[in-house]
Amino acid sequence: MAVLGVIADDFTGATDIAGMLVKGGMRTLQTIGVPARSVVPDDVDAIVVALKTRSIAARDAVAQSLQALRALQDAGCVRFFFKYCSTFDSTDQGNIGPVGDALLEALKARQAIYCPAFPENGRTIFFGHLFVGDLLLSDTHMRHHPLTPMTDSSLVRVLARQTKHKVGLVPLEEVQAGSASVRDALDKLAADGVRHVVVDAVADPDLGIIGEAVGDDALVTGGSGVALGLPAAYRRRGLLAHKSGVDALPAIAGASAVLAGSCSAATLGQIADFQGAHLALDADAICRGEPVGEKALAWARGKLGNGPILLSASDKPEAVKALQAKYGVEQSSQAIEKTMAALARGLVEAGVGRLVVAGGETSGAVVSALGVTALRIGPEIDPGVPWTASVGKRPLLLALKSGNFGAPDFFTKAFARL
Repeated sequence: MAVLGVIADDFTGATDIAGMLVKGGMRTLQTIGVPARSVVPDDVDAIVVALKTRSIAARDAVAQSLQALRALQDAGCVRFFFKYCSTFDSTDQGNIGPVGDALLEALKARQAIYCPAFPENGRTIFFGHLFVGDLLLSDTHMRHHPLTPMTDSSLVRVLARQTKHKVGLVPLEEVQAGSASVRDALDKLAADGVRHVVVDAVADPDLGIIGEAVGDDALVTGGSGVALGLPAAYRRRGLLAHKSGVDALPAIAGASAVLAGSCSAATLGQIADFQGAHLALDADAICRGEPVGEKALAWARGKLGNGPILLSASDKPEAVKALQAKYGVEQSSQAIEKTMAALARGLVEAGVGRLVVAGGETSGAVVSALGVTALRIGPEIDPGVPWTASVGKRPLLLALKSGNFGAPDFFTKAFARL
């Protein structure tokens, strides 16, 4: 029976935390949307529900998150985690604060921590300020994000604008003093009516300390990094048994392909580093309604079987802005996602059994198009990105990568990992 239920606000973020839990020794299932009880096997320790609630209306995000919570409770989970992006992607209206409020209320919990730190990927929190590498969040490209522009690096201030409840901070000094110090600080804040608490972390050992401190809490929130400390904390409490081979996946044959829709700097670098056959799609032609996907599939069919291939709709930020100005943000995004979804279906029909997808929105479109409802989580490729195997009659190996994640050689390394 599952111990931990995770509610993730996007697809790649769900895969990210699922991979962290597997690294910690928890056999993990990721579901696409709210799961039916029948799709959850009895041998899993954690269930990660992938929603698409990061940028929708706050009331809708709350409703979907509560529906996921009820499903996870029905599956037997006794601890819960709300997963959002390690850059705290949100607006002054939400959705992190409103969902956190709703989950606390539903669980009748007094408090939750907020810790999107992931030091291995350059996300750290110091005095409540989020850093990406050596830059404050507000000084990075996230300042210009089209949906969730992050112009304030103070998570305490950002969160305070999203909730009516008090927001506090456990500073790094308290964290590095040990888990008992963190627990004491949290209890003191709770006694003062502080329901939301940002917790500093600048290195992986800090995450282990935090995990132990909140091992009894009904609700934890954060990025995937803080989940690293939870499996050990649950074992010490007798909630989780030791298991081996938790990242084992079935052997699946087939050709190899990459679909890249993210326009992040990391993904653009990975495209440039790719050594195989590559076709760059004309995004303007896609938005004009031309049969770009059909031509791309014809190209792909002639290349499959001779090594991994790459089809990309990624471009530099200025080109994306120009496209959005010409066709509209929603129309251009939907046109590209629709094309990538059709490409995924066509590639699988042509014999692709191993597929890497770059970009959260692209990943969501692809798994929906392929009818994927659940994923077994396998070995890690790069921090935050594991291989997965779809559950069903025709299993596929899928790696769903957040745009910002992965080393420059990620696409090549992914298939070598298999």
